[in-house]
Amino acid sequence: MKAVALREIKQELNTLSPQEIQELCLRLSRFKKENKELLTYLLFESHNESGYIESVKGYIDEEFELVNRDSYFYIRKSTRKILRNIKKYIRYSQKKETEVELLIYFCSKLKNFTPSIKNSVQLQNMYNRQLILVKKTINALHEDLQYDYNLLINEL
Repeated sequence: MKAVALREIKQELNTLSPQEIQELCLRLSRFKKENKELLTYLLFESHNESGYIESVKGYIDEEFELVNRDSYFYIRKSTRKILRNIKKYIRYSQKKETEVELLIYFCSKLKNFTPSIKNSVQLQNMYNRQLILVKKTINALHEDLQYDYNLLINEL
């Protein structure tokens, strides 16, 4: 089955009644966990972005506590998983401020992680890549926010 273009989907959605659209959304939420998470964000958490950021930071804290510290292999694997989920939450929000705050928080947790990431080239590279991404994203923000976030980055 070939998917149709987004423009055609929009036109078809315009012809449907609100009840039919609601049924389609509920049906979509049954198929993939990501669809359900996105609907949860849009319906319940998008109105309070700071609360959403705090809940994701809580998730990051929990996941860093659960990291298996036996070897750097497991640490790398766990941090990649955490970063993958953070990127997913950033995609839900689609706000640059949220992206910057969450990635800075991830970098600070990674830098303060024990055992030190300085003993692993891969973890060091992951940290550096995220800092570069944060700096690029900061440049797209308002000047006042740029100054505030650059202060946070300099602390790292």
